[in-house]
Amino acid sequence: MPIPASQPLPPSADSAVDRTGETVTDRLIEANQRYAADFTDPGMDARPVRKVAVVSCMDARIDLHAALGLELGDCHTIRNAGGVVTDDIIRSLTISQRALGTRSVVLIHHTGCGLLSLTEDFRHDLAAEVGQRPTWAVEAFKDLDEDVRQSMERVRTSPFLLHTDDVRGFVFDVKTGLLREIDPRA
Repeated sequence: MPIPASQPLPPSADSAVDRTGETVTDRLIEANQRYAADFTDPGMDARPVRKVAVVSCMDARIDLHAALGLELGDCHTIRNAGGVVTDDIIRSLTISQRALGTRSVVLIHHTGCGLLSLTEDFRHDLAAEVGQRPTWAVEAFKDLDEDVRQSMERVRTSPFLLHTDDVRGFVFDVKTGLLREIDPRA
């Protein structure tokens, strides 16, 4: 989602390289070096302690662990644009359940999502620009609650998932930090 004109852009926002010649990735690698200097293996298993997989939008404003009171190792976090349940989300959930023991699925969309303002025209415009049609759908939506319901239904009806009895969907409010649960039957 673009930064509003009233908000100043960071010095390197218009370029991958800042004034020192470093890229964002260079700074991330430097941060990793500092992190690794004090890192100790927590001795955790890849199986989430709380046996839950959380599917959410990739939006940078959502700190899932903080918002849900989760610690490292508590859950599998699966993110994509919009938090919509696509074939790849089903793939990840299937591996999470069948190979790593999760039993619950939490789906989280959010207010102010960029997919609310897109349409499948995005995909067609992209194809016209690059000369190749994307193999994926945009999965844009106009109604948050209805798309959460659709995502819950996709999880509940997937033949690949073992555990579909504890599937719940929510909308995260980016202004208040609160979750609003969506009734799957409304």
